[in-house]
Amino acid sequence: MRKAHSFEELKSKLEHYCAYQERCHQEVKEKLRQLGAFQVASDAVIAHLIQHNYLNETRFALLYVKSKFNIKKWGKIRIELELKRRKISAHNIKKGLTQIEEEQYNTLFDELAKKRWNQLKEKKEPLAQRKKKWISYLQYRGWENDLIFDALNKLT
Repeated sequence: MRKAHSFEELKSKLEHYCAYQERCHQEVKEKLRQLGAFQVASDAVIAHLIQHNYLNETRFALLYVKSKFNIKKWGKIRIELELKRRKISAHNIKKGLTQIEEEQYNTLFDELAKKRWNQLKEKKEPLAQRKKKWISYLQYRGWENDLIFDALNKLT
């Protein structure tokens, strides 16, 4: 049996939860559900968090795009899918993705593609198998097929 939390307890816990790391609305709703909050209390806590700038979907999208691109080296397709999975609005997804500069995007792709190609080359696998693994690797990370196949033509 879950402990019933007062509105003030929920508010305090969720303020700390959102201050620790940028969160999206879906993560906050899930946390409230885990804490056993009723719908009315959840809505009030979320309204409080938005009003006091603990919860901001636009800020979340901007930071998410920046971190996944720079740290995880994900392409735009993967980033967009993950944001949609978190129920971020199309406007905020577009706004987040526009902060990636085209030149920086292509440079990162080229570095990642060459690095992975060289890693697979060292394993001395047949060319067809190496190509398949290389393409799968880049597609999984959300890079566009036209970029992938243009790079493949340059590498082979």
